[in-house]
Amino acid sequence: MAGKKQFDMDTALDAAMVQFWRDGYADTSLDDLSRATGLNRSSIYSSLGDKDRLFLRCLDRYAARYGEMYDAALSGAASDPVAALRAFFDVTLQRIADPELPDGCLIAQSAMAVPVLSPSVAAHAEKALGFQLQRLRAALKAGRLTDRDAETFAVHAAAVNQSLAVMSRAGASPAQLLAIVGVTVDALSQACGGQA
Repeated sequence: MAGKKQFDMDTALDAAMVQFWRDGYADTSLDDLSRATGLNRSSIYSSLGDKDRLFLRCLDRYAARYGEMYDAALSGAASDPVAALRAFFDVTLQRIADPELPDGCLIAQSAMAVPVLSPSVAAHAEKALGFQLQRLRAALKAGRLTDRDAETFAVHAAAVNQSLAVMSRAGASPAQLLAIVGVTVDALSQACGGQA
């Protein structure tokens, strides 16, 4: 259509996702989203929805993108829980090390902001965090862990994963983050009979 500016939906959603990831839901204004996406406020509303709806779309986009990476990593070592956990953390560490991406994790950041989010957005953030726990639990159960051990290590690994995101935002070095992962992987290895 002549005179009407066209935009790429994927590019706009990625830009909005990075904006929310960088500054968090509460500290991202519609003006910030407009600058990030190159769209004016009315175009954001008509094409992407209000701030809550846009945030939910971005959170789903983030969860799907990295969820696929986690799934691929975990499935590559399905019968070996230690290798699966190491592969899981490799995805996190690679994301953190990518200079093109903001520090931290959009899901971790959203989970920390739950008290100030609207109930529907808070529930969505909690659900996204729950998917990570389910993914880890399933991978650990596929190995030789008992249901109880799989649950315990899944909760622990999910907590460590979220803390890696928080610590990366706080300036922890790659060596420090790798050392944290090493302690967790070693603990699982010992629980599995000492295999590394």
